[in-house]
Amino acid sequence: MIVNKIIAFKTVLITSVAALLILSCAKQTAKVSDANPWKKMELIIKSIPQTQFPDKTFNIKDFGAVADGKTSNTLAFEKAIKACAGNGGGRVLVPNGKYLTGPIHLESNVNLHIEDNAEILFSINPKEYPMVHTSWEGTELMNYSPLIYARNKTNVAITGKGTLNGQADATNWWIWSGGKDYGWKKGIPSQNDPENREVLIEMAEKGIPVEERIFGEGRYLRPNFIEFFECNTVLVKDITVINAPFWILHPIKTNNIIIDGVTVNSHGPNNDGCDPEYSQNVLIKNCTFNTGDDCIAIKSGRDADGRRVAIPSKNIIVQNCKMIDGHGGVVMGSEISAGVNNVFVENCVMDSPNLDRAIRIKTNSKRGGVVEDVYVRNLEVGTVKECVLRVTMFYNVYGSQTGNFIPTVRNINLENITVKNGGKYGVWAEGYEESPVENITLKNVKIAKVGKPYLLKNVKNINFINTNANEKKVETIKN
Repeated sequence: MIVNKIIAFKTVLITSVAALLILSCAKQTAKVSDANPWKKMELIIKSIPQTQFPDKTFNIKDFGAVADGKTSNTLAFEKAIKACAGNGGGRVLVPNGKYLTGPIHLESNVNLHIEDNAEILFSINPKEYPMVHTSWEGTELMNYSPLIYARNKTNVAITGKGTLNGQADATNWWIWSGGKDYGWKKGIPSQNDPENREVLIEMAEKGIPVEERIFGEGRYLRPNFIEFFECNTVLVKDITVINAPFWILHPIKTNNIIIDGVTVNSHGPNNDGCDPEYSQNVLIKNCTFNTGDDCIAIKSGRDADGRRVAIPSKNIIVQNCKMIDGHGGVVMGSEISAGVNNVFVENCVMDSPNLDRAIRIKTNSKRGGVVEDVYVRNLEVGTVKECVLRVTMFYNVYGSQTGNFIPTVRNINLENITVKNGGKYGVWAEGYEESPVENITLKNVKIAKVGKPYLLKNVKNINFINTNANEKKVETIKN
């Protein structure tokens, strides 16, 4: 009992100190000149509290786990996590070996630690995944539990150099996407059937309460892999994630999260590497993303649901990461209705013939929202298929995406970037006449083997400073 009180006090203390640091950071940040936004980034990083756990270990084998890759260990994980949390917190150890399990639900003050040669294999049986409050492509609902899930937790972590294997492929979860490249054929149910994805979107537009948006069995909306929902002070470190059903790392309404040294290698449909949504103070560093969709995609809700929640994603920092395959290296959107601001990307390497763009912002007039203050520096870009920077207010998927919520995109800065093979365009940007893309600056950017330096429509104030395309200086365009 005394230990529990001490840990509870420490948790409150961590949260309180974090709040004071954030408040202090906000005051200091207000003093930082816009001419030096990287100082603002440094203050944000200093304000993020660190997870802390008691030096106690709860080995899942002591709770009945069997490392044969066949025996279900769902109950063993549940017992170990509950014992850890009930005794003041600590480390739940997954020792070397292969462990089959259903979903894992984390608790406060628990560090799920996966040893180097340990692999967690997640069940491909949807019936093992209970209904929880979650989100699907920017819309909240009741759906299958994510494979690893934490809701309303504080001081929680997933660490270790082991592997999380969702076991998704063209015979199970991926087939629900309705994509022929992922095993779907005519007659097989999918998320695109009229009673599935479309119904969820209609429910959100009508304002139906989340608890009444019941999906799950028979609706074919795939679960997220790792989701921290309304959490605070989170660490994900060193793990490898493969074969994901859907979005991979999904902090939603979560503040103060560090994702460090994670490797994502998953090429399924909608296999975004990391999707911070409605989240603030997010540090993603030293990671490798090799994905079937965007490497990192910053979100803030889809259409009416995003406007209902109205929490912008902000203070998102990406450092020292490697992006290989993907639709984009660092992306904002398309589920972006509550807005995104204060994004910092630095010291990253992006290179693959299957990487479409380095930096991308995608929205439309159904989404609306404000995207502003995006700072990128010190990138080494090998090959991108389409362009280095892509900004569009006309992103179109699933049919017409035209509405009455004209987005705003402004203040995008790229500096000290070298590109060996720039694709079709250096910059491809398009806005509305009544809402142009505003204030794009490229400084010390060198792009080789690019079709054209830019393609612009309704762009206001774009500046090229010491920037070359195919070894020719790109002149600033006067509006």
